[in-house]
Amino acid sequence: MTQGKNKIRSARFLGLALLATTGAFAQSQATQQQQQQPTQGQAPQQGQKPAQPQAAPLTLDSAPPPVSAEEDAAIKAFRDVPVSDLEKKEQAGEDFLKKYPKSRYNAEVYGWLVKGYLNSGQIDKMEAAGDKELALVPDDAQTLAILGSTLPRAMNANTPEPEKRLVKAEQYCQKALDLMPALVKPANVSDEDFQKAKNQAAALAYSGLGLVAFRRGKYSDAIPNFEQSVKLDPSPDPVNFYLLGISSQKTSHFDDAVTAFTKCAAIPGGLQTTCKGNIDEAKKLAATQLSAPK
Repeated sequence: MTQGKNKIRSARFLGLALLATTGAFAQSQATQQQQQQPTQGQAPQQGQKPAQPQAAPLTLDSAPPPVSAEEDAAIKAFRDVPVSDLEKKEQAGEDFLKKYPKSRYNAEVYGWLVKGYLNSGQIDKMEAAGDKELALVPDDAQTLAILGSTLPRAMNANTPEPEKRLVKAEQYCQKALDLMPALVKPANVSDEDFQKAKNQAAALAYSGLGLVAFRRGKYSDAIPNFEQSVKLDPSPDPVNFYLLGISSQKTSHFDDAVTAFTKCAAIPGGLQTTCKGNIDEAKKLAATQLSAPK
């Protein structure tokens, strides 16, 4: 298996792990928006910005479609499809979007499809679904982190406009990290689960920034981002250890490269053999070449 395929496969596992945290982030987004809106006629609290002028009332042309029992039943049916049946879940989401193209639930469906398509390796469809969800919910930190970390992984020699793709990934990852401190924990989510969800999303965002720097050949910039990613992730991605090892080796930090490759080799998967071989190579370089100061 090629190294590129290993990276994409690892990304799919990340997507699967993130499926369980979707609810926490979606609820956090709604809670945050509610808490940022002062009650009508209420003065803003100290340090809080005055409320923006209210938008014009919705008209019949601009109002969202009314809730219907049929639509509510359809979204419930989508939610009830088990995550384990990925193909059926994706199809249910696609069918819902076709039948209700202006539904108030579309952001939820697009957000789930981002993770589903990531797991099934449909990167183009993942990006399209993510962009559509972000058009509806621009501050979804999790979707920003997923797209920002996956886009540079999926690049190859035939990727059109590679720098444009790297800029997009970098902006998404940085925005995700900027949003993290302001996320509000929903009442029905435990502190532990919410922190885990934030850490996983932040780990993806840091990985994405590391990948962008790596693709640009800026290995010194890549290193601290990969280090932060593996520090935050409770189950670090071996690809990040692998790329951290390569970046450390490229910058003549050979002992750090040995450490990173050793951690990569300890994780079962397609990169084990490659990382084991790189341990020996990094040790030889450490013995024969001058290491850079830290």
